[in-house]
Amino acid sequence: MYNKLKYKIVAIVEARMTSSRLPGKVLLPLAGKPSLERLIERLKRSKFLDGIVIATTINKTDDPIVELANNLSVGFFRGSELDVLKRVLLASQSANADIIVEITGDCPLVDWRLVDKGIDEYFKNNVDYASNIIKLSYPIGFDVQVFSSKILSEIDKITNDPNDRTHVSYYIYNHPEKYKLFNWKSGKEDCWPDLRLTLDEKDDYEFLNIIFENLFPINNDFSAKDIINFLKNNPKLLNINKNVRKKDPREG
Repeated sequence: MYNKLKYKIVAIVEARMTSSRLPGKVLLPLAGKPSLERLIERLKRSKFLDGIVIATTINKTDDPIVELANNLSVGFFRGSELDVLKRVLLASQSANADIIVEITGDCPLVDWRLVDKGIDEYFKNNVDYASNIIKLSYPIGFDVQVFSSKILSEIDKITNDPNDRTHVSYYIYNHPEKYKLFNWKSGKEDCWPDLRLTLDEKDDYEFLNIIFENLFPINNDFSAKDIINFLKNNPKLLNINKNVRKKDPREG
């Protein structure tokens, strides 16, 4: 169990307004508040995070994201739109983070309990990188990745490959010969790897908003398990975004 003695752990949330498939998605309302605000609310409940920084871009269109960060009293960093690796690295350095928990802004349902589990697994297994995405068991949208700022700084000097620069931790988990990796899996009751709970298209938005509008009034700290149980009890809702194609890694 991580005991918060030694390291500064910061969630770096990548967010921008210029998504190619659903522009402005991170500020679309979920149960009445912007999607990004809902995500930050959930992350703030973590017992292990020492801070949250929204890593956005220098584009004028992302001014509303900075305004939201200020309103929510969380950090922000503005950097390159295309070089996301550099943006996340500099965001982590702006907060003096030792450990990065990488979260994407299109995953507003990420559960702080999974964030803390990822941090715990990272330290318990003494690895360079811990995540639940190398081999999926949880739904898509519950993604948590944990690694050190030091390793990301090293990678920044190693690669100029566009995939590595766009997908921050891509180089790490594609080089198991260099880095010690750990993939943590869901329990049997949470295993649903083909369930989409991420915000890429209009149908995804409708689906996620229904989840928030149903669960939030009952419990504003609803869990990953609550989401899964709700959908198992309401399987017709799965039709809403069933035709959304899987996002290509090169898309925003």
